[in-house]
Amino acid sequence: MRTSKNWFGLVGAALPVLFCGGLLLYFSSVRAAYGGPNGNPLGPTMFGLGVFFLLALLAFLMRLWKFAGGAPASSPGARAEAAAAAESSDFDADAALARYLARRGDGPPAVRPPPGSFGRKND
Repeated sequence: MRTSKNWFGLVGAALPVLFCGGLLLYFSSVRAAYGGPNGNPLGPTMFGLGVFFLLALLAFLMRLWKFAGGAPASSPGARAEAAAAAESSDFDADAALARYLARRGDGPPAVRPPPGSFGRKND
């Protein structure tokens, strides 16, 4: 399941790259075929497609790098040791609850006055 999800993500990231690349090739051939008066208005369109193409290419390359396994570990057990270190924590939930209850006190909770009306107060 996870592998198919990765493959679908990789293909999904490649689609905008192929679409924008195809449009850039098409518009460059239109620009070359017509030249002169029709070539200049395509400049901003091609620039925008080029920017979107580069962003989509960056997303595709990052997805490909993640699919390939990311950065190699320094040793085979380094990932397991890092995961174990991330799981261990010195947080004590019981002590935190005891501190909270000690600060709160044993009295009833403070009663808030009802919200006032908008504008002038009537006393």
